[in-house]
Amino acid sequence: MNLSPIWVGFLTDRGIEAVHWMDVGDARAPDETLMRWARQRGAVGLTHDLDFSALVATTGASGPSVVQVRAQNVLPDAIGEDIVSVLREHSDALAEGAIVTVDEVASRVRILPVRK
Repeated sequence: MNLSPIWVGFLTDRGIEAVHWMDVGDARAPDETLMRWARQRGAVGLTHDLDFSALVATTGASGPSVVQVRAQNVLPDAIGEDIVSVLREHSDALAEGAIVTVDEVASRVRILPVRK
């Protein structure tokens, strides 16, 4: 499930550079295309989709970083401030390459590449 484009304004209002994929790429593009775009730009993917983290983890890639939202309500008014806190708290890990999973209770960080 894609996250709403309203995240862009929410994050930008808090000083975090953001763009929604539909504004830069084909909505029907395969996940690999989105991930390549993010990796080339040093961008962090914010998603509700498990596929992005799986792609990064299973390929042994060191990026791009992914923040995976695992909550029932994925709108900014429900979990937005938690996401902003996680982005700031884990900015160093995200800059180096990480998968960060966020839910209503906690966040978990896995440094990339994921080792078996």
